[in-house]
Formats: sequence, C-alpha cells, structure tokens
Amino acid sequence: MKTIIAATTDEMGMVKLDIKSDCPNILRMTWKMESFSPYSEVEAEFYKSEVYKLAQETPIPHTACPVPSAMVKAIEVAGDLGLKRDVSIRFIDDNSEA
Repeated sequence: MKTIIAATTDEMGMVKLDIKSDCPNILRMTWKMESFSPYSEVEAEFYKSEVYKLAQETPIPHTACPVPSAMVKAIEVAGDLGLKRDVSIRFIDDNSEA
C-alpha cells in the first residue's frame, strides 16, 4: 500500500501531518491526529510517542508497518531536528551485494 506524508511547521513550531494513504487503518489513525511537538515526539520512548499511541489505539494490525516510523521521521525533519535524508528497507538474497 502507498502512503504519502506531508509535514508542515506552524509559527509555534508544532508540526502538522497531512497523510494520504491506500490503507484504511492508517487513514483511521489520522482521524485523531493533532499537531505534534517535534521535541516531545522525537525524544519520547516508543510507548510515550503520540504517533505510536495512535498506532496502538487504531490499531495498526501489522507491527512491521513502516508508516508510524515515517511519521516520526517527518516530524523530526519538519522540526529541524534531523537530516532530510531518505530512509529505506531493502531485502537482499544471501548471494547478492548489499
């Protein structure tokens, strides 16, 4: 499934996420979303992260879903707390180069 995340920062430094997704679970998660404090979100332990709390409450049925992590990364970058670099997960065969 495809998900697109756009992150914008307001004048108070809060980050708003605009999410478009083919996944009904991710869309349900966005219904309760408000703006995020980048400092609070990036420094939070997993179980205290507002993003991961929403993923738990929705619930997102696949623990391996990369969208919550991508949301936190978008918040981090929009809040100028991290580098704007692509992140990826690749699966390789034992006989191929990484």
